[in-house]
Amino acid sequence: MNKSFTTIMISVACLLIMTISTMAQMTPQPADTEKTPQYGGELMIASRSKPPHLNSAIASGMGTGIPATQIFAFLLRLNHDWEYEPYLAESWEIAPDGLAVTFHLRAGATFHDGMPVTSEDVAFSLLTIQKYHPFSDMLAAVENVETPDPLTAVVRLHKPHPALMTALASPMTPILPKHVYGDGQDIKTHPANLNPIGAGPFQFVSFTGDEIVLEKYPGFFLPGKPYLNRVIIKIMDVSVTLIGFETGSIHLAGFIDIKEHINQSATNQNMRFAYSGYEAIGPLSWLAFNVRKPPLDDVRVRQAFAYTIDRHLWATVRHGDRAKVATGPISPDSPFYSDDVNTYPVNTELANRLLDQAGYPRNDRGVRFPLTLAPVPALQDDISEYIKSALSRKLGVEIKILHFEKFGDWAKWVANSEFELALDTVFNWGDPVIGVHRTYSSRNIRPGVIWSNTQGYSNPVVDGLMEKASVEMNVERRKALYAEFQKQVVDDLPVYWLAEYPMATTYHRNLMGVVDASVWGLMFPFTDVYWSKGTSQQ
Repeated sequence: MNKSFTTIMISVACLLIMTISTMAQMTPQPADTEKTPQYGGELMIASRSKPPHLNSAIASGMGTGIPATQIFAFLLRLNHDWEYEPYLAESWEIAPDGLAVTFHLRAGATFHDGMPVTSEDVAFSLLTIQKYHPFSDMLAAVENVETPDPLTAVVRLHKPHPALMTALASPMTPILPKHVYGDGQDIKTHPANLNPIGAGPFQFVSFTGDEIVLEKYPGFFLPGKPYLNRVIIKIMDVSVTLIGFETGSIHLAGFIDIKEHINQSATNQNMRFAYSGYEAIGPLSWLAFNVRKPPLDDVRVRQAFAYTIDRHLWATVRHGDRAKVATGPISPDSPFYSDDVNTYPVNTELANRLLDQAGYPRNDRGVRFPLTLAPVPALQDDISEYIKSALSRKLGVEIKILHFEKFGDWAKWVANSEFELALDTVFNWGDPVIGVHRTYSSRNIRPGVIWSNTQGYSNPVVDGLMEKASVEMNVERRKALYAEFQKQVVDDLPVYWLAEYPMATTYHRNLMGVVDASVWGLMFPFTDVYWSKGTSQQ
């Protein structure tokens, strides 16, 4: 047996035993309660992703989303029970045919420069998002936005859109000030992206180095909110985050890999953690194939890899008793999930036969072909080594791992289709129309745009199924369409799905209003977050 592979498997086995043993002893600890919210104090948040800018109208991801949900306001909010709540819009009506939604804005809501929020800002924002956001299907059904008066916006659709309300209550649809962003400059490079003006509970102060500083906006449209004076987001590595909790310089971290934090949560009396709050995220770890490049343009090669990589073993090792294998493009937690797909059980004999049939025999060194593998920085190093070893030892495929120190460099490499294999964790975003279609739609092959269809995958049958599901208002018929969609995409394998990435929020025991506040992780407005009475953070 290959010595390096033996070492990897011994490490894997040890990690599996330790992880399962540790996690079996742990249960989430409830937060301390304080009935009367307290005013004041600052909140230090750790984020592992440095955003390229702070405008979530043209970018997705938690790096941008966490600060943007404090800076900008949205028409609606989505609570932990998946109920739509008023936010900038205090009420709304949906037309009987579902082709129009009329939103009534709050009187007196202003942007951070004091200018009023009007229906013109809503129209400008939604049409901008429709044009520039990487999730092209999210608002594709919007035909126009009428503005009969400053406080009324009528969103008209050219087809039914079952995901519209969820989209408008998501971190990806901020209401931008038209008087700032509508000045004729290219919004992708607009200077306001790094010095944003919004209508959210906190206003932008600075973004220097690895720190984003926000301060309470005194003119916020919800009376008495927010409670905190300042929010400071520090971009840092996971290992430094743990030290921050120990020293008291960090109070909150979300989208946390449970394996990394669970032992520290057990020993630090000031730390608490919660698994809930990520229901709309649906994070899936996957191995992406650039299907435009040989040999990955041959589905038999992609299927051979799937029959070789043991994702059941990997999911259990990585995530312990909370592991969920990802069998396809839709998260197992989604109501539209179907497991009626090819599950690719490990079958090395079949995998080698597929590669032979595809015309890639082994050479005199036992090698079929080389490939490069680009894992997203800081998140996938361990599985990269496993995949490299498995494909080399079992299939004769040489894998060179490309290490990118900066996320931006990795994102550019993948978005511009320079990659062959890539490892990433990608979100479902509440509804398949919002977060799933973007990866598989042939209309969303957009060079230079990360988290679009960077694989270059195109199948007219899949496009048709997504189009039907995107206008089907009957839930059961949508489920049937998505079941067929999942089966077809899993057969085509533009990516090989590994596991649903179980996430947790780690927070200071005296921090209130974080747990069960949202379904978007930490990408929700901190209007009701506060420090309990007498804590040192006030």
